[in-house]
Amino acid sequence: AARRDFYWLRSFIAGGVAGCCAKTTTAPLDRVKILLQAHNHHYKHLGVFSTLRAVPKKEGYLGLYKGNGAMMIRIFPYGAIQFMAFDQYKKVIKKQLGISGHVHRLMAGSMAGITAVVCTYPLDMVRVRLAFQVKGEHKYMGIIHAFKMIYTKEGGFSGFYRGLMPTVVGMAPYAGFSFFTFGTLKSIGLAQAPNLLGRPSLDNPDVLVLKTHVNLLCGGIAGAIAQTISYPLDVTRRRMQLGAVLPDSEKCLTMVQTLKYVYQQHGIRRGLYRGLSLNYIRCIPSQAVAFTTYELMKQFLHLN
Repeated sequence: AARRDFYWLRSFIAGGVAGCCAKTTTAPLDRVKILLQAHNHHYKHLGVFSTLRAVPKKEGYLGLYKGNGAMMIRIFPYGAIQFMAFDQYKKVIKKQLGISGHVHRLMAGSMAGITAVVCTYPLDMVRVRLAFQVKGEHKYMGIIHAFKMIYTKEGGFSGFYRGLMPTVVGMAPYAGFSFFTFGTLKSIGLAQAPNLLGRPSLDNPDVLVLKTHVNLLCGGIAGAIAQTISYPLDVTRRRMQLGAVLPDSEKCLTMVQTLKYVYQQHGIRRGLYRGLSLNYIRCIPSQAVAFTTYELMKQFLHLN
């Protein structure tokens, strides 16, 4: 029983570490994405690469990592809950519903994504507010201060959950297709070309795992497919989260209103998909690192 209890904990740690490694890899792109998606007035005339160059000039190199502390506090439990919940949901769906094969990955992935989002959403809210600030115009002094301000000024707990709807609606396909694509590529790869793509797991030689570079590739493809499907909802969520900070916030109160408003104002390419190219550059390495780290941590913590 002791081993099984610790299994939860080890699975939790593995997911948390995977999330943190993935996010730190791409933190500068995250900051730039938030500045661009919501048209921050200091950087709104710039593109991705010019913003990446402009931020260090204006705010120093650490400016690229602004909001990353709040990000880590959020992403550890987020990654931990997501990967752990995925394993648990997969077992439940198999046992209770008798659904296996690729569909149960899609379902378990979606449910795991939603669980993780709901649990860690207020931290995401605070991180976005902090990352959107530019040096010299600070409204929030830090994580705790931002929590207090949002709680007192924006209607208590419900203030932390603005934009939850598009997040959940976007997260379900994103996490679902992410786990689904990765799991499917992994099982097909190991079945078709075990010697070429696989190697025995370090903690259990009977279990085959993908070689690291193949892992990275599968994780990257999973990220790219999932991204494309759910991106407009991501833009919607950012707009809603920034709510009070943006000039046109009264037009962006519900998910459908926000989607309509962005589409009417900026169209599909410049509105609903603004910053997508950046998101590929961001999500493909991020998903690749997440899945690869998780697979390595699973071996390291004897989870196979």
